Amino acid sequence: MTAGMLMASSLPAETSTIGRTWPIAEPDALSEIEGRAAQIPDMKAAFGPRERWSAMKAATLGIARADRNRTVIPFYTLDQDIRLQDGKLLYAKGYSFNPLSFVSLPQRLIVVHPAELDWALRTARPSDFILLAAGGPRDADAITLGERHGRALFLLEERVKARLGLRVAPVIVSQAGQKLVLTEVDRSKTDRRAAR
Repeated sequence: MTAGMLMASSLPAETSTIGRTWPIAEPDALSEIEGRAAQIPDMKAAFGPRERWSAMKAATLGIARADRNRTVIPFYTLDQDIRLQDGKLLYAKGYSFNPLSFVSLPQRLIVVHPAELDWALRTARPSDFILLAAGGPRDADAITLGERHGRALFLLEERVKARLGLRVAPVIVSQAGQKLVLTEVDRSKTDRRAAR
């Protein structure tokens, strides 16, 4: 009986068609993606070198000269009324609230200058976001650095800098309850300790 079951399982499976069938009419998805990707213009030819792109301009920060912890409550104030579908007012313009009362920041933000990127990569957890502040004229851009290190890197935007009250880098931003803790790190002390 076992031999009969083994032989039956080695026979090619039979299929049957129920109803009408038509050949597949859609093009291959991979071919379509490759075709559209080939039509994207060369970014350098279209927009010039990356260092001149306005979208690649990061916010400037000073250099941390002392280890310090600060807290920030990231209150948000509505700039317009929020209404329900029936027109009833839910929240009026000017209403302020703390978003951390409702959501959690699932990762830390590590904000550094490009020259401190190696430290940030050693310090960051896999889920952390690394944000680059403006660097010097010889520093590579965020895209090049991300490709070089195999990790997504983000630019520090002016609005994020203002919202978090950032002044210096490196700084690690993490959530503690309904506040953000900004841990400013004096790298000169860190580098001296590592050299000992």
